[in-house]
Amino acid sequence: MPEFVTVVGAGLAGCEAAWQLAQRDIPVRLHEMKPQQHTPAHHSDDFAELVCSNSLRSDELSNAAGLLKEELRRLGSLILACADENRVEAGGALAVDREAFARAVTEKIKNHPNIEIVYGEVTDIPEGRVVIASGPLTSDTLFDAIHRKVGGEFLHFYDAAAPIVTAESIDMDSAYIASRYGKGTADYINCPFTKEEYDAFWNALTTAEEAPVHGFEDSKVFEGCMPIEVNARRGYDTMRFGILKPIGLPDPKTGRDPYAVLQLRRDNAQGTLYNLVGCQTHLKWGEQKRVFSMIPALRNAEFVRYGVMHRNTFLDSPRLLDATYALKADPRIRFAGQMTGVEGYVESTSSGFVAGVATALEVLGKTMPLLDRQTATGALALYISDHTVAKFQPMNVNFGILDPLGYKIKGKREKNTKISERALEKIESLKGEL
Repeated sequence: MPEFVTVVGAGLAGCEAAWQLAQRDIPVRLHEMKPQQHTPAHHSDDFAELVCSNSLRSDELSNAAGLLKEELRRLGSLILACADENRVEAGGALAVDREAFARAVTEKIKNHPNIEIVYGEVTDIPEGRVVIASGPLTSDTLFDAIHRKVGGEFLHFYDAAAPIVTAESIDMDSAYIASRYGKGTADYINCPFTKEEYDAFWNALTTAEEAPVHGFEDSKVFEGCMPIEVNARRGYDTMRFGILKPIGLPDPKTGRDPYAVLQLRRDNAQGTLYNLVGCQTHLKWGEQKRVFSMIPALRNAEFVRYGVMHRNTFLDSPRLLDATYALKADPRIRFAGQMTGVEGYVESTSSGFVAGVATALEVLGKTMPLLDRQTATGALALYISDHTVAKFQPMNVNFGILDPLGYKIKGKREKNTKISERALEKIESLKGEL
């Protein structure tokens, strides 16, 4: 019987790591503090709860997130399998019914014969081989234990989630269904603004009262989860060139692009709930109701969840971790998930995959094959462990961290697709070793 491995945290990364270990016949003890204790951002007792959004971003191979998902699919990812089984229509993106997705992951983990679930808070780093995937909201006691272990300085940023409204409360006389540029199927509800409506919304948003968040500074907000009010304060037109961009979404009533437009994305398979895309916020709840109800299509919206904001914590990984997410000073310990500085659901899953597989291979007396920068999975692991990165910040996967082709191809989309094809060939060649 192989030695057991401890995994701390049953989020995306922890569940993926536990699954990869268990699939290789390694006994796993998976520790999860829910339902006994919840973080401020979590509400469900299920594993792999999606907090910020229900979208895993683009599913196309011309997009780095699409490539990373396809690599993980081919490598037998639990998270991607459950996401594909519980997807909701979202044009060219992979979005999921978040509750059904979390239930599916939970059932798979609980029913695996090689995984033992241990409920309750972990207050110190366990003995033996361990994968710590406790998330960016790691409890204070475990945070202190990790800090004592690694020394040095933790970094931090702030993360936010968007409100969710009921579909039946959306005023469809003031909205229309379309996907940008007609791409994929028409899965988004679009809420247009006239210039006058946008003026009023922008003024209300930039002066609305925020909920108190200890130590909050705009400069420490991660760009990928920028609260909409912080985005708005950067300039009158900032949202019109970003989250409220109207280009490619002509209003069927006029045949022209509106002045600005907010997109709503389906949040569950039944289509009864919709997420305000890009509207993560930490305004007071009453202010959220007041300000977002100024959008004509949401004038009577029923909010089933308001936006929340919380501190996320991550390691100075280039100084601490290697490319298998192992702690250089004590390689029996691996980290996975957002704590390592990977940003995003799929990126967290990727880190859990690598940490789980690398640990399993070590237990089995084998060597982890090199996932280099020709693959998205490898490039992400090499980025977070690159000691030449001076000011480390959380990173979404992107083609900039993958090796270039070495020859020119006309067109960005065509070039990225060719990089993806090369990556998938590499993944296929390594599958037997992983």
